[in-house]
Amino acid sequence: MRLTRADFPQGFLFGAATAAYQIEGSAFGGAGPSHWDTFAATPGNVVRAEDGSRACDHYHLWQTDLDLMQQAGFNAYRFSTSWARVMPEGRGAVNRDALDFYDRLVDGMLARGLRPFQTLYHWDLPSALADLGGWTNRDVALWFADYAEIITDRIGDRVAAIATINEPWCVAWLSHFLGLHAPGHRDIRAAARAMHHVLLAHGTALERLRGLGRGNLGIVLNFEHAAPASQEPADVLAAATQDAIFNRWFIEGLTRGTYPAEVLAGLGPHMPQDWQADMTLIGQKIDWLGVNYYTRAHHAFAPETAWPHTVTRPGPLPKTRMGWEIYPEGLYGFLTRLARDHVGNLPLFVTENGMADADQVLNGTVNDPVREDFLFAHLAATRRAIADGANVQGFFCWSLLDNYEWAEGYEKRFGLVHVDFETLRRTPKASYHALARALAHPV
Repeated sequence: MRLTRADFPQGFLFGAATAAYQIEGSAFGGAGPSHWDTFAATPGNVVRAEDGSRACDHYHLWQTDLDLMQQAGFNAYRFSTSWARVMPEGRGAVNRDALDFYDRLVDGMLARGLRPFQTLYHWDLPSALADLGGWTNRDVALWFADYAEIITDRIGDRVAAIATINEPWCVAWLSHFLGLHAPGHRDIRAAARAMHHVLLAHGTALERLRGLGRGNLGIVLNFEHAAPASQEPADVLAAATQDAIFNRWFIEGLTRGTYPAEVLAGLGPHMPQDWQADMTLIGQKIDWLGVNYYTRAHHAFAPETAWPHTVTRPGPLPKTRMGWEIYPEGLYGFLTRLARDHVGNLPLFVTENGMADADQVLNGTVNDPVREDFLFAHLAATRRAIADGANVQGFFCWSLLDNYEWAEGYEKRFGLVHVDFETLRRTPKASYHALARALAHPV
């Protein structure tokens, strides 16, 4: 039996999420270049060297996309504003066309009964700031706070909530240690600095926005269930190390004023000098926490490799097109773990959950039964977490549209709505219609 709106608490928010660079089209409206443009232009980084210059052309088709949100029965939309669009050089001059665009976009959400959930940074760092070291440069915290103030001064009076950063693990570790996202570094010193500076930027922007009188401020963290590849003690330790890197570093920095010892064992010698002095600023109160969850990974001990001495192994469960295991129990686990160990009764939102598949339009329709099952299984995990005491107040599907999937280019489709990237035609998938039926159910 499919869950419906009536199975969740009164006022629970259902929405979908997107990100500016993935849908807007960075070639439009005076946006400046971001480090994703240069990363994509470097051979071998992105499938077919594709970039976000056109994407879904949401910059021009935003009304169509908001209509799709409204027609599905969603009552909230999680979107991001582009730093590189608002401030093409990252500092200094402001692109007034960008402010006007986001003005229209937010007003369009409100006109359709959608609560705007804004994310200030979803990975599109202006290239001019990347030239200065980007997230490895401590000054990034002040640059980010300046941008946060400028965009908030324009639309902050109408948004329902503001998240500072989306997925710091991806901003810092995936991009500076593993080198799989822009800027593509594989350097432990760069990673250590980025792992700290991304939280410092969060804290600096939070302080700035509080000073402007803004409320309902949070951050969006991503979590991945870390399982041992076997029950051998070494593999159990490998999983615990990866859990500390992926899942504990950022939430413990925010809520405990320090970082896990298991990670400092590797990053400690490379951390910024006197980083401990920043932890009060980093750990100031947030009003809500966003939880992004997709999968679990299996970790094995690899003593022949450098720290953290781990490798991943394939798991036994069905996989999405990203190769990610489908494991809804992990979402339940993180929601209850966060409530129990870190945030208590702080409002939680599932800010991203979804899966990639090879969706095709056949006779004008897109059947995606695996995605339907995936989403309703994760909604059920969320409902179970609420029953067990987690204060979860909303669920955002990733994503509204098939879009630019970063290093995967346009190859992987996460959308509830299929996008033909030649014609830009939008075709709602069966999963979209299934959710619309569930949300049409009276409370």
